[in-house]
Amino acid sequence: MYDRQYMPLFLDLSSRKIVIFGGGHVGQRKASLFYKYGEVTVISEDFSEKIISLYASEAINIVQADIRAMSSDAIHEYLKGAFIVIPATNDQKLNMKISQIAAGMDIFVNSVDSRGDVIVPSVIQRGPVTVGISTLGHSPALSRYTRIKLEHTITPNYADMAHLQDELRTNLKKRIESQPLRKQILWDVLEDDRIWDAFEESYEKAYNIAYDIMLEQIENSGNENSKEHLDHCSNNGGQH
Repeated sequence: MYDRQYMPLFLDLSSRKIVIFGGGHVGQRKASLFYKYGEVTVISEDFSEKIISLYASEAINIVQADIRAMSSDAIHEYLKGAFIVIPATNDQKLNMKISQIAAGMDIFVNSVDSRGDVIVPSVIQRGPVTVGISTLGHSPALSRYTRIKLEHTITPNYADMAHLQDELRTNLKKRIESQPLRKQILWDVLEDDRIWDAFEESYEKAYNIAYDIMLEQIENSGNENSKEHLDHCSNNGGQH
């Protein structure tokens, strides 16, 4: 049913060059997303106000040029060193030409007309908790619909829980040798509704409840020696 297989993954684009051809609405949307992650250059004869604003704030680079008048060699030159290219002109044939040149240079293509090498998912982000949703280009509307539905489940408290889990995990790895015990403590913290509710009041309150869970698990395991080594939130933990 599906002719291409896509692997979902997260990429660090901080030192990568992203080239966008087209300075209109679509190019603006792509630039507004990608500049947060990589080094963006927008090539166009004209630019939207938003793109000019991003350039003025030094968030992106722009090159004023007539893309339709460019030779293949000129396009090739602009693509040198690029990691991702986004053909975002209002000319489908021109977009295809840019895509083909990029493919010949082993550059990933995020296509606006069809499914390219790179598909940008609909995203829910809660601190370090990031959920990407995609239908692989078959139904962008369904991706947005799914994101809206999940946003009610993946609340902003997930960011606090990620911070708490990271803090507890670091502490436990220093103090408790038993990996199964560490895993059980962290899981019990995740499943305890009191902690999720406590985030509404303060991070410290949630940490205190988690600390009590740690003590209880250690006592039940008979690993009393680890109990005295745990850092209580009144000392090092519980700060957010």
